[in-house]
Amino acid sequence: MQDTSLNNTAVKHNKFIIYFLLLWALLNAVQAFTLEIHADEAYYWVYSRFLDWGYYDHPPMVAVYIKAGYSLMHNEFGARLFTVITTTASLYLMWVMLKRYRVDAINFILVISGIFVFHIYGFTTTPDAPLLFFTVLFLYFYQQYIEKDSFKLAVLLGVVVACLLYSKYHGILLVVFTLAANIKLLKRGSFYAIVLLALALYAPHIIWQANHGFPSLSYHLSERSAEGYNFEYTYIYPLGQLLMAGPLIGWLLFYKGFKAKSQDVFTRTLRVNAIGILAFFFLTSFKGEVQLHWTLIAYVPLSMMVLISFTQPGVKPSWFNRLAIINMAMIVILRVCIIIAFPPLLKVDAVRSFFGFKEWAKLIREKAGDNYVIFNEGFQNPSKYNFYNNTIKGFDYDARYYRRTQYDIWPIEDSLQHKRAYVVSADIPMNGTTTDSVINSAGKWYNGWVDDIRTYQKIDFQVASYKEVMAPGANKEFDLEFKNPYPFPINFSNVNAKHKVFLEACFFKGTDQVNQQQADSTFNNISLKTGDTGNFKFNVTAPKQPGKYELIFSIRTEPFVGGRNNKIINITVE
Repeated sequence: MQDTSLNNTAVKHNKFIIYFLLLWALLNAVQAFTLEIHADEAYYWVYSRFLDWGYYDHPPMVAVYIKAGYSLMHNEFGARLFTVITTTASLYLMWVMLKRYRVDAINFILVISGIFVFHIYGFTTTPDAPLLFFTVLFLYFYQQYIEKDSFKLAVLLGVVVACLLYSKYHGILLVVFTLAANIKLLKRGSFYAIVLLALALYAPHIIWQANHGFPSLSYHLSERSAEGYNFEYTYIYPLGQLLMAGPLIGWLLFYKGFKAKSQDVFTRTLRVNAIGILAFFFLTSFKGEVQLHWTLIAYVPLSMMVLISFTQPGVKPSWFNRLAIINMAMIVILRVCIIIAFPPLLKVDAVRSFFGFKEWAKLIREKAGDNYVIFNEGFQNPSKYNFYNNTIKGFDYDARYYRRTQYDIWPIEDSLQHKRAYVVSADIPMNGTTTDSVINSAGKWYNGWVDDIRTYQKIDFQVASYKEVMAPGANKEFDLEFKNPYPFPINFSNVNAKHKVFLEACFFKGTDQVNQQQADSTFNNISLKTGDTGNFKFNVTAPKQPGKYELIFSIRTEPFVGGRNNKIINITVE
C-alpha cells in the first residue's frame, strides 16, 4: 500500500516537471524566435562560418552549437535552437539527480524558475549555453561514477570533461573543485583514464593555441585584466550575484546553500563546487572586472544543494512559496516585456541591443552592395552585419584603443587588401572619408568609401619583456621582432602609395591615449615575403609624468586610427 502511494506521488511529481519543462522550452523558443540576434551571438555565428579547433576569445563548442542549429533554420531561432534544447535537457537531468533525495517537484520549479541567470541562458547562444549543459551532464555521470567505478562511466566522463573545456575555460573549475571534494578519486585507476581521455580529446585545441601564440591565454590572463584595480569590481560582485540568483530569493539561496550540511560524497561535491566557484571569482574581482554571468556553473550545484536541504524538516521557510512565486512572476513579466519591446526597457543598453540592427544591416548593405565593409568600433556590429546579410564581408578594424579579436586571425583581412571598401564609423565622422550616414532606431553611423585598402592587423610585434620600468622622459630601445603572416608579400613603403603607413608607439592610461611617438622613416624600407621574419628597433621616450602605463605599438594606415600590433607592455614610470 505504501509503495503504491509513493509511486502515485512520483508520477504526480513527474507530471509537474514535464509541464514545467514544456512551458520553459516554449518561453525560450518564443524569445529565441522573436528577438534579434545579440552582438555576441552574431560574433559566434561568424565563428561557425570558420569552424576551427579554437578562437581568440573562446574554445569552439559555441560555434558547433550555432552551426548545427543554423544549418536547419537560417535565422535567429536556428542560431539558438540547440541552446533551447540543451537548457531544457539540463533542467530535466537536474531533476533526475535530485529525485533520489526525494526533492519536491513544486520546490524544484520555484527554485529553478527563480534563478535569473538560467533564464538569460535559456535562449541566447554564447559559450555559457554549452557550458551549462555539460556541467549538468558531468554531475549526472559523476553521481553514478561515485557509486560504480566502471570503465564505461570513466569514458563518458572523459568525453564530457573535454566538452566542458571545449565550451568555456571556466569548466576546469568544476573538475578541480570536484576533485577537491573527493580526493579519494586519486586512488581509482579509472580516474586517470578520465584525465588521459579528456586530454587526448582536448589536444587539438591546445595545438591550435600553440600554433597561434596562445592568444586566449594572453587575452584572459593578461590583457583582459591589465587595467588598474577598481574597488567597484569587488563590491558590485556580491550584489550582482544576488541578482543572478534571483532578485527576491537570491539571498535565501546563498544562505541555505552555504549553511546546508553534506549528506554524502555527491552533496559534498555540490557544496564545494558552489562555494569554491563563487569564491574563486570573488577573489578574481581584486584583479579586474568579473562579468556577472561567469559564475553560471555555480548555480547548478547551489540550487541542487538548496533543494536537497529543503527536504529536511524546518529548513524551508513557510513564506518561501509566496516569495518565490512573486520572484518567478517578476522574471517572466520582464521577459514578456522584452519580447513585446516595452518602450521603457529599450532605454537599457542590454535590451536595446536586441532591436533595430536587422534593419540597420540591410540599410548598410544597400549602400555597400557586395563590397567589403569595415567597421571601426569592435567585433559586435560587423558580426551583426555579417549575420543579417549572410556574408563574411563585414570586417572589424581593431583600433589601438580597443583590443584584439578573432577578426585579427580570420582571412577576411587578406581578401580586402587593395580593394574598394565601405567604411562605417559609429563614433564621429572620419575626416576626408565620411560622405554619408545611416540613421535608424539602433543609432547613427557615419559612412564613406575608401579605395585601395591597406591594413596590417595581423602583424604581431614581439619584444623581450612585457614589463618595463623607466625613468620619466627616459629613452629605451625596443627591438620589435615580427613575421609576415599573410599569404602574400608585404611592405611598408609609402612610395607611390595611395594611403601612407606609419609605425607609432602609444602610451595609454586605461582607454585614454596620453602619448604618441612616430618611428623614423627606416620603418618604411621594410618588405617581407610570406613567412619571413623582420625586426625594427624603435627608440621610445617614456612619459614625463610618473605612473603606470600600457605601451602599444600601432601600425597606422590612412585614413584609419591605427591597429593594436602587440600584446600590452606594462610600463612603470618612476
